[in-house]
Amino acid sequence: MNTKEYLKLDTVVGSLISLSGAEDVAYGEIIDIVVDGKNKRKGKVVMVDEKAIIAQVFQGTQGISTENTSVRFTGHPLEIPLSKDILGRTFNGIGMPVDDGPQVYSSKKHNVNGRPMNPISRRYPRNYVETGISAIDSLMTLIRGQKLPIFSGNGMPHNELAAQIARQARVRGEEENFAIVFAAMGVKHDDADYFRKSFESSGVLERVVMYLNLADEPVVERITTPRCALTAAEYLAYEEGMHILVIMTDMTSYGEALREISSAREEVPSRKGYPGYLYSDLAQLYERAGMLDGAKGSVTLLPILTMPNDDITHPIPDLSGYITEGQIVLSRDLYQKNIYPPINILPSLSRLMKDGIGEGMTRADHDEVSSQLFSSYSRVQEVRSLSQIIGEEDLSDIDQKFMEFGRQFETRFLTQDIDESRSIEETLDIAWEVLRVLPKEELERISPEFIDKYYGS
Repeated sequence: MNTKEYLKLDTVVGSLISLSGAEDVAYGEIIDIVVDGKNKRKGKVVMVDEKAIIAQVFQGTQGISTENTSVRFTGHPLEIPLSKDILGRTFNGIGMPVDDGPQVYSSKKHNVNGRPMNPISRRYPRNYVETGISAIDSLMTLIRGQKLPIFSGNGMPHNELAAQIARQARVRGEEENFAIVFAAMGVKHDDADYFRKSFESSGVLERVVMYLNLADEPVVERITTPRCALTAAEYLAYEEGMHILVIMTDMTSYGEALREISSAREEVPSRKGYPGYLYSDLAQLYERAGMLDGAKGSVTLLPILTMPNDDITHPIPDLSGYITEGQIVLSRDLYQKNIYPPINILPSLSRLMKDGIGEGMTRADHDEVSSQLFSSYSRVQEVRSLSQIIGEEDLSDIDQKFMEFGRQFETRFLTQDIDESRSIEETLDIAWEVLRVLPKEELERISPEFIDKYYGS
């Protein structure tokens, strides 16, 4: 281990400092920085070459010059103490308490970069996480151990949806062993206050661990925030046997922080200025979700990202779609119709949904009802396009029924109050009420036995 103290820096650029002559330094190693002999800060080594090392300073480089700063290498990566006492607590982006509570004490510290997960020891995700949101639970069901991103846009209610899911989510039969790890990156102060107050007022704060990186805090901290959150989730899942839902917002802020630091390091940019390793960096985060053989708990991941200009081909949603198992897409058109949550079901999907629904898990008719809703709502879009050409009054009787189905689907099924939590049974019952707008012969995706049981005479 390098225990030398270095008394002079080469350069200070943005949140980065460079230092030459250091030996036996590892990538990701934590450094102790002392400014003017008294002001202590921490940093992380982000580049090592033959000539110099470059490190990120967590608390920012304000007041740091090449002459007034000393650096000591600790010989270990960023580690955070964890115990079950973190439940109900709020931390900053590097795992330090910011809620006026005591420090977390533990006999062991955990590397925020995570533990390598042997692919052979992974268990296939099964069983579902009930969010209380009808569109999600019925049409793009979140499966325990899955990673399912939410694609949103600027000004859309993704924060409200994130907070609602955090308040309402549960694993049936495992309520006592279920908890939320909430990571917010680059959020405004009022958004952070909204999350805190939302959890406090609903009484769920005691089962939520929050990691907050505010918009005016150093950008380098933003890179570490999701890693601290996922480390806490892994600890609670694999050592405490809990089922953990990790909600991370906003992954676009994370990607922009990565781009900013990459630019400061003078790396060759790739698509839209993002570093070429954006895909592998996102994968390092997303792939920490899952279930392990021999471990009772699970880590389910729900990352939220805002698409610049609502562009789903933007690098961050584009690459996230490759790594994850589906997506939930919010619609600006639905939002402008005052529909909450404005989930556009047609481009949304959950690739693992079929393995966590059906008899014994949700309800026997779930799969077929879901398929029918997708099919019928797709037909609605075609009929609406036709009505814009010939007028709604000139539509055929069956097309008019589909128009009515579309209205009922959006106002009764999709729309729900921000504090309304629906069980999967309630959701499926509402789905049948909406489907009754259509004649039985149009329900081509549902077997006669379920039509007889649920459609009515």
